This record gives sequence, structure tokens and C-alpha cells, in this order.
Amino acid sequence: MAGPSGKKEKVDKAGPSGKKKKDVKKETGLGLSVKKDENFGEWYSEVCKHEMIEYYDISGCYILRPWSMAIWEIMQSFFDAEIKKMKVKNCYFPLFVSPGVLEKEKDHIEGFAPEVAWVTKSGKSDLEVPIAIRPTSETVMYPYYSKWIRGHRDLPLKLNQWCNVVRWEFSNPTPFIRSREFLWQEGHTAFATKEEADEEVLQILELYRRIYEEYLAVPVVKGMKSENEKFAGGLYTTSVEAFIPNTGRGVQGATSHCLGQNFAKMFEINYENEKGETAMVWQNSWAYSTRTIGVMIMTHGDDKGLILPPKVASVQVVVIPVPYKDANTQGIFDACTATVSALIDAGIRAEDDLRDNYSPGWKYSNWEMKGVPLRIEIGPRDLENNQVRTVRRDNGVKEDIPRDSLVEHVKALLEKIQENMYEVAKQKREACVEEVKTWDEFIEALNKKKLILAPWCDEEEVERDVKARTKGETGAAKTLCSPFDQPELPEGTLCFASGKPAKKWTYWGRSY
Repeated sequence: MAGPSGKKEKVDKAGPSGKKKKDVKKETGLGLSVKKDENFGEWYSEVCKHEMIEYYDISGCYILRPWSMAIWEIMQSFFDAEIKKMKVKNCYFPLFVSPGVLEKEKDHIEGFAPEVAWVTKSGKSDLEVPIAIRPTSETVMYPYYSKWIRGHRDLPLKLNQWCNVVRWEFSNPTPFIRSREFLWQEGHTAFATKEEADEEVLQILELYRRIYEEYLAVPVVKGMKSENEKFAGGLYTTSVEAFIPNTGRGVQGATSHCLGQNFAKMFEINYENEKGETAMVWQNSWAYSTRTIGVMIMTHGDDKGLILPPKVASVQVVVIPVPYKDANTQGIFDACTATVSALIDAGIRAEDDLRDNYSPGWKYSNWEMKGVPLRIEIGPRDLENNQVRTVRRDNGVKEDIPRDSLVEHVKALLEKIQENMYEVAKQKREACVEEVKTWDEFIEALNKKKLILAPWCDEEEVERDVKARTKGETGAAKTLCSPFDQPELPEGTLCFASGKPAKKWTYWGRSY
């Protein structure tokens, strides 16, 4: 049978009608030209180009094809239902921002200024006042929060929007991970008390953990960002952090910010409390984006292509006929169709591949590259024995199962695949974690592409110094997060970088 090279194998070319057809010259060139461990950047680009994205004629912009859009929609369905349980309502605000509003919060705009894209022309005429395209929507939405919130009965106000944002100024665009335009959700909420805001920050962060770990099978760490790394203009930022062992880089997976009262002060979001006094609201903002898909690809993909976790795969099972010469081809095709129908009726996302101009081997390679979690093969022997053969994408294990118990077996297999993908990724991530106590140990671990856990004095100047001292072609090291699940910090432990008393354990490393 054909391997990743797509070489042709001699099989019966009977179509669904059962009539034999002439050999058709098949496409070749399936398979990746580079290995994940040898050239990760090229490998990632090739995997993404196989039906996940298409490169666009504007640098840093990508077309999301149906195969990747379906993943986004599945995550969206989960998250949207969960935030609605929290009484968050969806809305939509315009893409454009006036300069006066954008520049109202000084720290905020300074954080985003290099990335803001501006509309300066209408046709051939210059606009009298340039208009910004939203890099995020705090300054778009909050003037209207000031209008809508008048009294304590107007609180809490909990809004979310599913939209695109544009962040222009950067180098080295990477599909899903770093693009000039991307899809996300952004939640913006206002409360009467800080306690309510603090509680929601962690509720949302837990939903983000669930997206990564329960849906994408990617292990993440929940923690607090440093003062240097927090959201510009916010009070504090929490995040879920992933790690890519192949590159030794962290990825900020999603963020949940407590904005405090800073934006409320700038935009005069005041209300009359129950005592008849004027008070300012407490605000949060939180977001995750299509970056999630890139993290999933990087974590699970192999030298054959994508490996999709069953929970987010638009096709969980592909059924492929394997007809040989003089076999009951029509019977095999009928069995494939019946198998797909049974799986769909049971709520499993399944498709058959009855194309008659490709060999089974070519189809195997094609669907492996697309990452479908489970392949079912049906040939003459399977038909005779009233069975099917299953092949797992995550580990290649093959199993013959009776057609009578097909649905139960497939459901169990998909659950096992989901669990195994998470466990394998977690083991690989944990093998990269290195605890250090000194600067020399830190540098050694950094050069080995480790996820570094180090005692830190929690001083901004020390973090800036670490960045300056580690700056190089592959980027500087920085704090990723201080995990909520803190290891014991023995009394007298010193900061690895400054020698001052350490206050916490913090993850450090290079990042995307």
C-alpha cells in the first residue's frame, strides 16, 4: 500500500456502482518534506498548509479553511454555552476606533501603539481624522458602559463579543500563533465589588484550562503574570500557559484580566450604590483566540502531519474501502456506507472516502496528514467475518472489531485517544520542566530549551535585567507565569537572578 510518498498500489478501481474502472493516475507528493525534530518551523508551515490555512497575499494574514474553522466552531460552542450559564450576553461593537477614545487610557495605548493599524484614506481623499482598527475593544466599549450603567441595579454588566482584531506591527508572522488579523472572543464585565470581579477572573480562567486540556488535549499551567507582562492598564493578569518541547518556548494560551478601576476612572463608569453614593465599577476583560489551534498543532503533530483530538475533530472517524481484485466491491462499499450511517446516528462525526481514483494507501496517508483520530478499513476479509479494522492516528494501533458492537467500540476508542493524547503531551511537557536555584543553572537550562521553574524576588527591574542579559537571536527569556499551585518555598531561599530573598516560584523561558 502507499506510504507518505503517495506511491500507487494496484487495487480494484471499482466505484460505488461496483463497475471496474481504468487505472487513473493519482496525485503524488503526499507527506511532509521535513521532520518535526529537524526543522520545526518548516514542518509547522507544511502541516498548516495541508487544508488548515492558505497563505494570503498580505503578509501575516491567512485564510482559515473549513478544516480549521470547524475546530474553532467546536470550541466556540462549548465556551459560548458556558459563559451564558454565567449570564454573559453576546453583543457586537464596531471595528473602528476614534483616536480620542483610543488614546484616553495612556498606559493602555502605549502597550498597543506599535500594533495599531490606521485607516487614513477614503478613496483617494485623506481622512480629516484617521481611524484606528481595534487591537482590542476596551476603549471601543467602555464609553457606552458609562452610558448604560447608572445605578446598582444595572450591575453586573456582562458582555462578550466574537469578532476579529488587527495587530499590525511585528516580525516573523506564524499561522495561528502570530498573525496580523485573528479571530477571538473578548469578554468585558463590570461589577459593584472587587470580590465579584476576582471570582469571575478565575471562573473564566478555568474555562480556558478546560478548552486546552479537555478539548485540545494540551496541558497548561494556570498562574499570574508579572507586573511587566500584565495587560497594559490593568490591575492584574492571569493566564494559562502552554509549552512547546520541540522549540523550548512557552505560549500564552489565554488571558483573564482584572482591570480594577483604572478604566472606570478614565471613562467615568460610575453608578449610584444602594446607599445613594456615587461609586466606580470594577472591571474585567478576558479573551482566547485562534492561537489555540496553533498550540494544538505544535503539541500533537508528527512527521505524518496533524493529529487531532477527537473532541475537536470535524471528522472523528473516516471509513475507507479496501477492495481487491475479484472482491465483492459493491458489498464493501455498502458496508462502508452502513458503518458511517451507524456512527452518525450515534452522534459520532464520521465520513467515508469512496473516491475511486485514489488507492487505499493514498487515502490512508491523506487522512493521516489531516489528523483524523480513527480510521476504519473494510476489505473482503472484514466483510466475510462481519468485522471492521480500526487504526488509531495517535499511536497506529490496529484492532479488528465486530460490526455488531461497532458503535460501543468506537466511542470507547475515541475516549481512549483523547485521554492518551493529553497524557503523552503532559509527560513530554513535564520532562522539560527544570527547577533551578542559581543563575548558572538558569542559563544552562535555557540553552537546553527547558521550561524553567525558579525562585524569584518578584521585582520588575530584576525581570528586565534577566531579559537584557539573555537577549539573543532566539529571543530573550522572561517570566511566563507564577503558578497558582506553588511548590514549597523553604525559608531563606534566594532569587536565582538577584540573590535577594525569593517571594515565589515562577516559570521562565523564551516564548512565542
